[in-house]
Amino acid sequence: MIERFILLFVPVVFAYVDNEHSTKGMVKMNEDGSFKFTEIMNMSEADPDHIARGEYRNAINQTGWGFLEVATNPDSSDVLQALGAGYFEGYITSELLYMYYQNTIVGRCDGKKKLCKTIDKWINASLDWMREKIKFHGDNSPYWHQVSLFLSQLTGIQLGYSHAMKGKGKRILTTSDILTMNIFGDLEDLESALGDQDQLPNKVKGMGHCSALIRLLPLNSDLLVSHDTWNSYQSMLRLVKKYSLPYKKSLRSSSTVPGHTMSFSGYPGVIYSGDDFTIASSGLTILETTIGNSNRDLWKHLKPQSVLEGIRSTVANRLATDGRSWTKWFSKHNSGTYNNQWMVVDYNKFNPGEPKLQKDLLWILEQIPGYIQLGDMTKVLEEQNYWPSYNTPYFKDVFNMSGDFNLMKQYGDWFSYENTPRAKIFKRDAPKVNDIASMIKLMRYNDYTKDPLSGCDCSPPYSAENAISARNDLNPRNGTYPFPALSHRSHGGTDMKLTSFYLAREYKMVAQGGPTWDSLPPFRWSEQDFKDTPHVGQPDLWQFKPLVVTWKLK
Repeated sequence: MIERFILLFVPVVFAYVDNEHSTKGMVKMNEDGSFKFTEIMNMSEADPDHIARGEYRNAINQTGWGFLEVATNPDSSDVLQALGAGYFEGYITSELLYMYYQNTIVGRCDGKKKLCKTIDKWINASLDWMREKIKFHGDNSPYWHQVSLFLSQLTGIQLGYSHAMKGKGKRILTTSDILTMNIFGDLEDLESALGDQDQLPNKVKGMGHCSALIRLLPLNSDLLVSHDTWNSYQSMLRLVKKYSLPYKKSLRSSSTVPGHTMSFSGYPGVIYSGDDFTIASSGLTILETTIGNSNRDLWKHLKPQSVLEGIRSTVANRLATDGRSWTKWFSKHNSGTYNNQWMVVDYNKFNPGEPKLQKDLLWILEQIPGYIQLGDMTKVLEEQNYWPSYNTPYFKDVFNMSGDFNLMKQYGDWFSYENTPRAKIFKRDAPKVNDIASMIKLMRYNDYTKDPLSGCDCSPPYSAENAISARNDLNPRNGTYPFPALSHRSHGGTDMKLTSFYLAREYKMVAQGGPTWDSLPPFRWSEQDFKDTPHVGQPDLWQFKPLVVTWKLK
């Protein structure tokens, strides 16, 4: 019924309909303890003693997305499952992984090698501290057991990638390279915290990272959750993934983690969403938009004896049973890096058509260095029928402490919570959303030359940044702007994802890849004046319709 509903309102292309271009395989262990990848024709061919199996389809040129599904054998130990899942992904996506590495990691330290060495030292100290904690607590602590499995999965990716690429004349990525790909958000904040301002010539004041909207449909008939990633266009080699990893809560537990299965939008070689947009078997859908930190005084709270953001979010996604417990797990060992507003929707507490929402349906957590504020925001959702998120803190203490209050005093309402352009657009248009199609339309919305809410003290007097899905490539290079975020650059909304009460039960989502082109010219690399920006493996023209992502493995 739900698929029929979607077909009525969404131009749909189903994932996995073209099996001709998919690769299926399994991972087994050799007698010497090494792993081996074997291609198979269908999933039933996997040997009973396999460690991992799954399917990969690179449909980026057809849909803007690749699709990866991997499931591990519960008869294997947790460590073997983590290594095997990583090995499977690293091996089967090796070509795409190398392209993504070329686009996003090569050249990262150009012009700031001294700073990169300082950051590497900090990261290594953090890893040493985590490994020490795992050594003493990994057997009986659910938290440190899951941290250990995260690191093991990264090791598996490096092993699988290196075996697939052996003899192909391409750079063999190290475990450090894979880790770097997985901590991109943390690295951005570590540059600000550990570097001098004159070492950061490319730091963009006010840079937006994402838009998100949680919308109650009329009569509470459904609860839609949607997210737009904002990023540099060189990052657009994207994967939608589904992991089925039946880990135990700890080495001494026989219980499987609540979040054993997750589907999420992500990136090659990155083992959590990173956007973030995740649908978990616990009944939770978890997403965030970055709020950052502009208060340099807060960087003093950063210390290597902490757990980086992506690891903490993965631990919380696996162990949490509801929104409150998710915030508890995530808050442990706050690194103060990649500071976000997190939204946790508990579909277990939503009954379609029920007139009153249950308590704890929506939890919000905002993190900055040295401080976390959180709470049950279900009442706010019920009162206004939507929750918007757009890179600005909701909680006043976080807003003031993070430096946004000072930015608002200096630059005006653009840095406020209530009056920034996206807040006003959401306030005007979110109440009009009454189905999936209108939700997609709003999340892809950008009419910057005509919408007065996209106006700014600029020349010309508007910016394609001031929309739900940004298109900064359309801003004139010779324009004048009060701060760099509004200017011409390789940056914008790079996707749209959406799920619902009905879709989330089967880990499904509606996804649309690439910058918005609903009322704007589609993005084409060959027409850009920054076409020297690395974009290996990307299609030239990004003009793809939404699709419904479905999965094969149960």
